[in-house]
Amino acid sequence: MKIPHPIPYQGSKRIIAEEIMRFFPQKIDRLIEPFAGSAAISIASAFFFRAKHFVINDINEPLISLWDKIVNHPEDIIRDYHEIWTGQLGNEEEYYYEIRTKFNETQESKYLLFLLAKCVKAAVRYNSEGNFNQSPDKRRKGRHPENMRFDILSVSNLLKDKASFYSLDYEEVLDMATPNDLVYMDPPYQGTAKNGGFRYLENLSREDFIISLYQLNKRNIPYILSYDGRTGDKTYGEELPESLNLHKVEIDAGRSSTATLHSRNYRTFEALYISDNIAKKNNFKEKQNSLLKQPSLFDNL
Repeated sequence: MKIPHPIPYQGSKRIIAEEIMRFFPQKIDRLIEPFAGSAAISIASAFFFRAKHFVINDINEPLISLWDKIVNHPEDIIRDYHEIWTGQLGNEEEYYYEIRTKFNETQESKYLLFLLAKCVKAAVRYNSEGNFNQSPDKRRKGRHPENMRFDILSVSNLLKDKASFYSLDYEEVLDMATPNDLVYMDPPYQGTAKNGGFRYLENLSREDFIISLYQLNKRNIPYILSYDGRTGDKTYGEELPESLNLHKVEIDAGRSSTATLHSRNYRTFEALYISDNIAKKNNFKEKQNSLLKQPSLFDNL
């Protein structure tokens, strides 16, 4: 069985979601994603019945509006996507730029879904003025409406009446967490916000973020963090302070597409940090040592 994913997003943890879930606590009242993006971990967790409720937050308001429509009003967004997608036929490139202009003027989420499905590498890019500025992938038309319809309806079935949606600063969302919840964080990599690639709507202060992690520790909030990684001998991001007492795991995310383009056979490893209160109760060392040996969660489906 295939886990549905209606929103394509570069950097999504869809491929490694099952490895991340190996480190979940046994019992979770709510899964909280302060940097939701494609909400891959929430969707996978709902698919495998790993949490009762989901808090999905992202500073990108049109993205959260889109998520709300997908989950709570799927018929409307299916109809909108079909109409927009069909409108491109015979005039794809010029039409894409027309839709991009409409989105930047109106911030309507129905336009955002088409842009995400059609843009280069599903990579979200905003310029210094906050406008979506990614170009179209000229080789394809974007996700076919029938395939998109299936994923939208499937995700709506998984999350309806179980998910709450917010577009708040991540610190406000962290304040909602209790020791019975699990916070999963996938913040923007260092250097990929406005001043380093225009990927996100605003910069994330590393210092402020680290303070937030200390506060989570003080409040005994369980959390899992995707934060840095490496490809070949190239490392992305600084290590987190040892005083946070986090437990680090490296997850094989597969062959690097960028390296492949340059005829280099490098694999990407994404770092996962586990809070100490999870590691102490969750056979962390055993799971860490057997990460690559365990059968896939999909094997029994």
